[in-house]
Amino acid sequence: MASGQRPVVVTRAGRVRGVEEGPVAAFRGIPYAASPVGELRFTGPRAHPGWSGVRDAAHAGPAVPQEHSRLEAVMGPHALDCDEDGCLNLNVWTPAGALAEGAAPRPVLVWIHGGGFSSGCGGWDWYDGGRLAALGDITVVTVNYRLGPLGYLHLPSIGADNLGSQDQGAALRWVRENIAVFGGDPGLITVGGQSAGGFSSLALATDPATSGMVRRVILQSHAPGLPPQDPADAAEIATAYLRILGADRETDPGRALREVPVAQLLDAYRQLAAGLGRTPGDPAPAMWPVLGGAGQPRTWQQAVADGALDGKDVLTGCTENEMAAFLAFNPDVRAFTREDAIAALGTLTARYGGDAVSAYQRCEARRPGGTAAQVFTDVAGDWVFCAGVTELAGRCAAQGTPAYVYRFTRHPDPDEHGLGSAHCAELPFLFGTFDAYPGAPMLGAVNDDDHALARAFGGALATFVATGSPNGTDLAKWHPYGPGPEPEVMRFGPAPH
Repeated sequence: MASGQRPVVVTRAGRVRGVEEGPVAAFRGIPYAASPVGELRFTGPRAHPGWSGVRDAAHAGPAVPQEHSRLEAVMGPHALDCDEDGCLNLNVWTPAGALAEGAAPRPVLVWIHGGGFSSGCGGWDWYDGGRLAALGDITVVTVNYRLGPLGYLHLPSIGADNLGSQDQGAALRWVRENIAVFGGDPGLITVGGQSAGGFSSLALATDPATSGMVRRVILQSHAPGLPPQDPADAAEIATAYLRILGADRETDPGRALREVPVAQLLDAYRQLAAGLGRTPGDPAPAMWPVLGGAGQPRTWQQAVADGALDGKDVLTGCTENEMAAFLAFNPDVRAFTREDAIAALGTLTARYGGDAVSAYQRCEARRPGGTAAQVFTDVAGDWVFCAGVTELAGRCAAQGTPAYVYRFTRHPDPDEHGLGSAHCAELPFLFGTFDAYPGAPMLGAVNDDDHALARAFGGALATFVATGSPNGTDLAKWHPYGPGPEPEVMRFGPAPH
């Protein structure tokens, strides 16, 4: 097949025509469920009715309606092309040779974007899977799912029950049923993602409704310290949201919510989030998956204790300075005294546990000469992200499940904002999409060492998708995390600061 040709495959809903881009064939914007509009807004995903003829799949479909990311100051801005109609779509990149008759099926990575359950899109150039598919000779799928109030408003009485999580499950089922025609192996699926996408991947891998489809899981900065939302709290937030919309007095709030323009729904969500007054260091969004709801029957701790990850391969990790992405530009945090920082940490213990004073002292000792803001940022990062990564790996190891752990430490140079290796910093290195982040403070200038780091990081994760181990030709030896005085954590980047 010559480069630029338009391969056609036949899915269960109809034929799609992709485009060959170098060594891979790309199929973008494929609907995996019906558009969640009209009467289908605030209901679980429904099967797509299909289409006649050949659907063009050269370009990404629309994003789910959303506001701009709260991390734009760190990652750089991204244009929004949003539309409820057609937003439940996914994208497939597969080695061109995998489409040949008789070709061996490739292992599959289903990758779920982050964005605090309120922003992001699997079709953005940040997450173009072509380089990763070629690097590992794997099939890569990226997924859209409903966000913000469209995805995580908690009103089960009208059908609104972790709808974004239900979308992810529907996409995973689509992959199992259709990926073979793209040259992928439906029996060898890895679910992976970063931040909210990692949180979601762990839920998919442990929920009895979907776990049987998952062989491996990749969890990047998946905020294991953040528990699922308490149902009572979620109900209170839903009541407050309806009040902002003026729908709390409606006898049929479902009908009212389905008739409100989507821009009004997003504006009300923005007002709601602003009114919650989250403590600095608490990255929890206004709405996220609710415990006991669809796709989230139990906490990850309960799931692992119940053996939900037994027989699955696990790779997990975090960045060195996770919370800098949320706090580096916050003037109140930058002005913290030691007393301010400890007091703010005290307010976080209700959600994340821990002891504010002892945690501050430990991080203070690790960062001689650090400011109160830097120490506060370190503690919050440990509580929300890093401590839970090694806790998960330790629990897996204790139950005989190998788990590989990494720490990403590369930081921009010069680092004028003091970001270090912030939340999301590894994404350009996984996908090799440096050009998609022009001017992003978390990335900075890119040199030959960075391209080599991308090959090492992306290569290790792609090899894990293919084999269950991140070890391969020209890759550093990486041992599973296990018991012992110094369990191994693979570092990607310079020595930690």
